[in-house]
Amino acid sequence: MERANLDWNNLGFALVPTDVNVVYRWSDGVWSAPEFRENFDLNLSMAATALHYGQAIFEGLKAFELADGRVAIFRPDENASRMQNGAKKLLMEAPPEELFLEACVEIVRRNRRFVPPHESGASLYLRPFLLGVSPQVGVRPAVDYLFAIFVTPVGPYFKGAKRTIQLRVDEEVHRAAPLGVGDVKAAGNYAAGMRAVSAAQRDGFDNVIYLDAREGRYIDETGATNFYGVLSGPGGSTYVTPKSRSILASITNKSLMILAKDLGFKVEHRPIDVSELGSFSEAGAVGTGAGIAPVGRIEWRGRSFNYGDEPGPVTSALLAELTGIQRGTMPDRYSWLRPV
Repeated sequence: MERANLDWNNLGFALVPTDVNVVYRWSDGVWSAPEFRENFDLNLSMAATALHYGQAIFEGLKAFELADGRVAIFRPDENASRMQNGAKKLLMEAPPEELFLEACVEIVRRNRRFVPPHESGASLYLRPFLLGVSPQVGVRPAVDYLFAIFVTPVGPYFKGAKRTIQLRVDEEVHRAAPLGVGDVKAAGNYAAGMRAVSAAQRDGFDNVIYLDAREGRYIDETGATNFYGVLSGPGGSTYVTPKSRSILASITNKSLMILAKDLGFKVEHRPIDVSELGSFSEAGAVGTGAGIAPVGRIEWRGRSFNYGDEPGPVTSALLAELTGIQRGTMPDRYSWLRPV
């Protein structure tokens, strides 16, 4: 197989043009046949519902070259389900799960030369998205939808970070409110947090931690990932991750809670008061893009909580398990990989 001519060991998390994308359209009550295209432009009406009323959701998932040279996608069924949940909340027409999965497999197959080599540690990132495209004026759901997927080879999400990342608790911006759409991957959620993330990055941090919008007391998530902390004591270590109605349910975090129990750690999925930051021996940011990003320092109200310059023992164990399954060096005991 001829690979694309890329510097595989130095990929960032950025768009790299690939060979083909796929588009489906919902109209008159049916989904169209797939349209595989080399052109990455979309022709939308100026009055498309997505542009004015926010009917836009997306997903992110990855494909990996395994140790034996095969290619597999990590847990795409979870992304299909999450898109359906998001579409239901935003009154959109979601692609059926089987259509979603078939599209993911086929788009990876057609862009096989862009799947990074196993030894590079990089992956092929898939971006499925769903838009309301009906041209209309007035706040109401679209009747026509577009579902599409493009792919790009990617390296680390936090490119500037070495072994750990730095976060700052932001109390000036709320990412999402309870009973809103913070628990779905709506495009507008990310626009809402750009000013907080950009300000933190200008100050030398990698990202921010948001607090809940109701009390400003409990940790929600970071600008791009779920959060976890590790409590260590005589009885062992506990993986603690926030529970909130406004947090996007990370598929990576869902996987880690299962793996943590496998490794003999306790798991607590509960509200985390920001004052608990000083109790953790380790902390991390987790998501499809970031994978597991160990946190070295968190700043809050002038206080600095330091967790070390290297991943701690719990984080290291989880990293080994997750990446081992994703890259085919450990048994896929939960059938999380979908072959391409």
